[in-house]
Amino acid sequence: MLDQLLARPHDEARHLSGIIGGEKVRIADFSGLRVVAPFIALMPQWEFLDCVADLARLYPRFVLRMKTEAVGPVVENGRVEGLRVVENGTERTIRSRLVLAADGRRSVLREAAALPLEDLGAPMDVFWFRLTKLRTPDNRSTGVIATGRLLALLDRGDYWQCAYVFPKGSAEALRARGLDNFRADVARTAPFLAGTVAELADWDQVKLLSVALDRLTRWHRPGLLAIGDAAHAMSPIGGVGINLAIQDAVAAANILAGPMAEGKDPDGLLERVQQRRMLPTRIIQSMQRVAQNRLIDRIVLGNVPINRPPFLIRLMQRFPILQRVPARLVGLGFRPEHVRSPDALGARES
Repeated sequence: MLDQLLARPHDEARHLSGIIGGEKVRIADFSGLRVVAPFIALMPQWEFLDCVADLARLYPRFVLRMKTEAVGPVVENGRVEGLRVVENGTERTIRSRLVLAADGRRSVLREAAALPLEDLGAPMDVFWFRLTKLRTPDNRSTGVIATGRLLALLDRGDYWQCAYVFPKGSAEALRARGLDNFRADVARTAPFLAGTVAELADWDQVKLLSVALDRLTRWHRPGLLAIGDAAHAMSPIGGVGINLAIQDAVAAANILAGPMAEGKDPDGLLERVQQRRMLPTRIIQSMQRVAQNRLIDRIVLGNVPINRPPFLIRLMQRFPILQRVPARLVGLGFRPEHVRSPDALGARES
């Protein structure tokens, strides 16, 4: 499956760098990871999803419903027995032995199922926009940290995907100061963008991403299991949300697929999925909270002067092997999952 995924358009980031207090530093080196693909694959979301759909179509009973929105669960005698959906403008019901709520941090199914949510707090929001760039032989994704400002830049080949971090709830105040002021601040933070920042012609090109950090204290009820962002919204710090979401899916398949293929009731197994995935979720979110409190609060909210990289980052430059630690945390996490569920239909052999 990996070969089919990597045959799609993507860029490979083999290390992550940053510019802190005007000094360029390397923070994570993925080349030392003992995995088949020691890099981050930066790929348009639609390419990734299209690849997943193509692989799933190997299974004759797989059905993908496009233009179909889940609007709520079907609940009978206290158990979720399927979904209410709107398909091509018409509401209908889909019956199911198990519903997986993988509908993101604003999950309709999570809310309708009244699953208990713990809000961990996030002090920032993000303006999301793109600026053109020249394609380079290597991927140059980076982050820029300066006094009072933080800008993350993902190298997407011929453009930068930019994330401008600011205090939560201040989006309207920033817009009120005007687009010229915003463009000037971006150029001041990352001077190498000064030649392209004029591409931002109006605020419609700048999308607001409301950052959330939360998790369900119970991921399931009879007939329904929440995974991914629906179970635990991650901060964008580290870009690890997609990792945990896929690991949740693999863990759920490992625990549920075999018994369900044998006709067993999945309800008694749902707690095992949460038990498997809650620890790595807690650890990553705890690290993100520390980063928020010590980095975002101090730099973006506190305006603490940034004159040079902190001691730990300087130590990584002196001893590059230390760069493998954040690479492992970002690339693999604390509990990597491996596919162990049975391929009941023998799709790959067929």
